[in-house]
This record gives sequence, C-alpha cells and structure tokens, in this order.
Amino acid sequence: MKALVTGGGGFLGGAVVDALLARGDDVTSLARGDYPDLAAKGVRVRRGDLADPDAARDAVTGQDVVVHVAAKAGLWGRDADFHRSNVEGTRVLLDACRAAGVGRFVFTSTPSVVHAGGDIDGGDESLPYADRYDSAYPRTKAEAERLVLGADSPDLATTALRPHLIWGPGDTQLVPRILARARAGTLRLVGDGTALIDTTFVDDAAAAHLDAVDHLHPGAACAGRAYFVTSGDPRPVRELVDGILAAGGLPPVRGTVPRPVAVAAGAAVEATWRVLGGFTDLGEPPMTRFLARQLATTHWFDISAARRDLGYRPRFDVDAGLDRLARALAA
Repeated sequence: MKALVTGGGGFLGGAVVDALLARGDDVTSLARGDYPDLAAKGVRVRRGDLADPDAARDAVTGQDVVVHVAAKAGLWGRDADFHRSNVEGTRVLLDACRAAGVGRFVFTSTPSVVHAGGDIDGGDESLPYADRYDSAYPRTKAEAERLVLGADSPDLATTALRPHLIWGPGDTQLVPRILARARAGTLRLVGDGTALIDTTFVDDAAAAHLDAVDHLHPGAACAGRAYFVTSGDPRPVRELVDGILAAGGLPPVRGTVPRPVAVAAGAAVEATWRVLGGFTDLGEPPMTRFLARQLATTHWFDISAARRDLGYRPRFDVDAGLDRLARALAA
C-alpha cells in the first residue's frame, strides 16, 4: 500500500510512519521541515506547506491513502496561523485527494473539539462540538474535522480520530514540559489533582491510525465518522503527573492552585501576551484559560465505537507506558 503521512517527522506522525514501514507499506511524508532520518528509513520526503496546492498535489499523486497528522498545535499563537495550517491545509489536501483519485483519508483530530470547559465523564461520539473555545487550536481543529467528515463520498472515504493526550518516549510536549517545570520548581496542579482523565500511549495512537486505514472504504461503518481514541485507562491527574515525574527520577508534585485562580491567571497572562505582542518573542504563556480548564476538569472518553468499527485494541495501560518511558529517559 502507498501511504502519505503528513507531519511524518513529528512525534505521532513518526510513530505512524514507523508502524506502516514495519508492515511493508510504501510511505511518503509531507512536512515543511527536512527530516533526513525519515529518508534513511526509506521514506520519500516531500517538503512543502500543506496549504500550498502544488505541494499537496505532488505529495498525494499515486497514493492509496492519506493520513493527515500534521497540524499547528499549542496553547498560543496567531489565529491566522492556526487557520492556515489546520483549516486551509486540510481543505487543500482534500481537494488534492479528490483531483488525484485518492480513495481514503484519515484525519488526526482532538477530543478538545467537544470540550467546552466542563467535566466529561465517559463521553462518546454523541457529544456535540463545543459552542465556544478558549484557544485557536481546538476551534480550528473542529473546523477542519467538519471539512473532513463532510468530504466523505463514494470516491473519497474519510474518517477522523480524536486521540487524547498522546505521550510516551520521544514526546515533545506533555512529558518534557512536566519534567522541565518540576526541575524549575514551578510545577503546580490545578485543583486538588483528583480530576479523572485518560491518555493515549503513542504506540496505541499509531495503531489506531493503521486500524482506521485498514477498515476505511466507501460505505464502511467508519466512513464519515469521528472516533475517540485512548489507551482505555483513566487516572487522576495527580497520579499521571507523579508517574511521569517518577519516570524522570523526580519527586511527586506538591503545589496546587485553585481552579478559579488558575483560570483568572490564565486570562490575565493572555491579556499581557496580547498587549506585548509576544506571540513569538515570548513563546507560549505559562498558563491560559484553556490549559487551566483542561487540567482541572474530568475528561475521559468511551472508546467502544473505535473498538467496534475500527477493531482498535489498546495495548498499553498507564503503568506499562510509564515503564517504557522510564527506560527511555534513563537510556
């Protein structure tokens, strides 16, 4: 099978590429950066902007399936940049697939598209899109997901996966941020740390994408639908954070911040960042309203639909993932 993976040089994209290669598929990656390690593995590397029709057309030509992992993620940034990468990039890629006769399109979305700031206790795919968003990332991912699911047709079967909090060895977001803040003495839990959340070990997230590739075809049960993906092991936030700290050889987190204080602080920091125009110079703010609500609320998801329609079976609970992480960090 010939597969294009956008963002193949990233954390999840790289795991999807490796899983496809391991079973003998022919893989191409489209990304803006240069990734010689992918080329060394035998991946065709195409450099280009996702929102560039010429780059998209070149990358999708001759492919059997497109796995669209690439996105602009993060807590902060210009709305226009998120829209160009996440919405326009997806739109251009869908158009290129239709023009080139590509038959399958798997999109990496996020559970944040349904998170409006309150608790989600075992939510399933019947949850509506949130009616408001505190961040450009979930807002633009929701718009892109709608584009993908709306494009499903007899000629182009589409599906979307919503993996929740992907982590593991090689993580560039969750794990290093927790460890860095702990080492700097600035790590705090929002609330009392008892909010229940689930996560997705990176190998499980990659496996779910291959399951979607293999089950997707025009008229399939998964065509035109979105699916929550996790490792099926909800834990209290404190337990997860302390587990990651232990894997990095650090003591448990001690400090806490009440949720109302964290949300207010996030709003104040966002205002300061905007006044100073610090979208790039200052980097991401240490707290935002979106982050405060994510850390303080229960949000875990029912993955029965992914099990049923995609044949998805998570292999790594939190303990197994932490063991792998500890060994990787010690290496």
